[in-house]
Amino acid sequence: MRRYAAVLRVAVVGLLVLGLALPPLAAALRPLRERVASAGAAASSGSWADEHAFYKRDDNDMSPYSWNITGTYKGSWSFAGATNGSSRFLEFMTSKGDSVLELLSTPTKISGVHYVQGTITFHDVIDKSHDRGAAQIRLEGVYIWPFRQLRMVANSGADGEPLQEEDYFLSNPYHLLRIFSSQVFQDSSEEKNRRKNSLTHDMEKHCNIEIAAKVVRVSTNQNGEHEKYRLEGLMESPSVDDDGECFSSILLNSTSLNVEAYYNKAVNYTLMVTFISFLQVLLLIRQMEHSNTQSGAAKVSIIMIGQQAIMDAYLCLLHLTAGILVESLFNAFATAAFFKFVVFSIFEMRYLLAIWKASRPLNSGEGWEIMRRELSVLYSRFYGILLGGILLMYELHNFLRPLLFLMYSFWIPQIVTNVIRDTRKPLHPQYILGMTATRVAIPLYIFGCPSNFMRIEPDKKWCIAVTAFMGIQAAVLLLQHYLGSRCFIPRQILPEKYCYHRKVEDSTNQPIDCVICMTTIDLSQRTSEYMVAPCEHIFHSGCLQRWMDIKMECPTCRRSLPPA
Repeated sequence: MRRYAAVLRVAVVGLLVLGLALPPLAAALRPLRERVASAGAAASSGSWADEHAFYKRDDNDMSPYSWNITGTYKGSWSFAGATNGSSRFLEFMTSKGDSVLELLSTPTKISGVHYVQGTITFHDVIDKSHDRGAAQIRLEGVYIWPFRQLRMVANSGADGEPLQEEDYFLSNPYHLLRIFSSQVFQDSSEEKNRRKNSLTHDMEKHCNIEIAAKVVRVSTNQNGEHEKYRLEGLMESPSVDDDGECFSSILLNSTSLNVEAYYNKAVNYTLMVTFISFLQVLLLIRQMEHSNTQSGAAKVSIIMIGQQAIMDAYLCLLHLTAGILVESLFNAFATAAFFKFVVFSIFEMRYLLAIWKASRPLNSGEGWEIMRRELSVLYSRFYGILLGGILLMYELHNFLRPLLFLMYSFWIPQIVTNVIRDTRKPLHPQYILGMTATRVAIPLYIFGCPSNFMRIEPDKKWCIAVTAFMGIQAAVLLLQHYLGSRCFIPRQILPEKYCYHRKVEDSTNQPIDCVICMTTIDLSQRTSEYMVAPCEHIFHSGCLQRWMDIKMECPTCRRSLPPA
């Protein structure tokens, strides 16, 4: 019955717009204005002050095309007068808050009259039936362009019948990006149900929610492509059974958002991700050149590289999913996803395989079956952890930020490996600093930028914590690089370390040659000029150190050498 009533209202308003009943229209709207004034609408800066100006046509603004008010409107709500902040269905935590209005305007056969559908979301409101911090109400009504009037009522739609504005929402990048970011980064399981359960399913049985608003064009660019509108109006809720209002009158003030700006922000974000991925490729190449020997690769922690590869795989999947969800941004997000795919599938997996082979020198010369079995185990563990992490984040969705904090501890396995093995300079300083900066850039944008395209509220404390955490890890690695892997460990708890610079008594008085450079070693010089291996073979200090950067084996007898 409500839909038939809405259609009847459209027909009646159409006749009014055609000029058959202009005075009755003004008379019908006058009581609403008087109720606003009596409720305390004087605080709205005179928006309803001049009735003549309110209903007057703007002859200088007439054009063959009426204003298209389709779009997203963001603004604030506030009570028109004193209220106790409670109602039959809602509990208002404050006397004012934020609101988001989504509208879809469709022209009708009557000139100047549009059929409008949409939703309005109130923040800082608790829905008593679902215990949520926001309330969403579906709306429908008419927009009378010559008089800049918008009249809407609450509507939940017939059972099983989709509303028309859903088609607009599913093609609006602003709305879709909000859904994607809330699903991935913000919403809890209870908040996800907000889009499935509308308040009007319960409220429409007891309340008649009505909205009357004035549409004002704020500005337009020189080309006239993007117009900006402001809605100023009143929301009332008279009771169906004459028990009084369901909640006090609410003043609405919203301004349309330029969806193109969010589109450009999303494109700029994908360009940033693409540039970061390119820098990470260069840093990985620099690090692979730094550890291109078997000994150098064995110094690098396979857990550290694997953890970064899993992070890049997750970022690849997220950007690809966002591109599929927002069709108009598919090319931008697909490009970012492709570069992340290149980083983890080609470079990081190749480096992971090189580290694995360097840590198993005995198996590299065995048959192909053993090598294939070892590779299968390696890839099975990697992709098993990858899929397990997805399930873990799904189950612990409410603790996503602590999980992200844990994922950004990827330098810790390398720090521990350096201490245990006492390795010398496993990572290049440029790789340490570059990876730290590029890895922290994306979370800082998502959780730290106030105008990020995902519309996530900034969390300065979390951003400062993750930045400090990453900085401390990088600082420890740099200290290990320049001062030694165990520079911060007290000597009292360190295990006994083999001393290569020990005195050798030469009883034969015969010259000893270094098998690396084939020159004579002068044992009468300081002990720092030569090094003695555990197998009693003697080499020049510089020669053996360069050899140990390639292989941790004695050049003479192939016996394993302890760290220097």
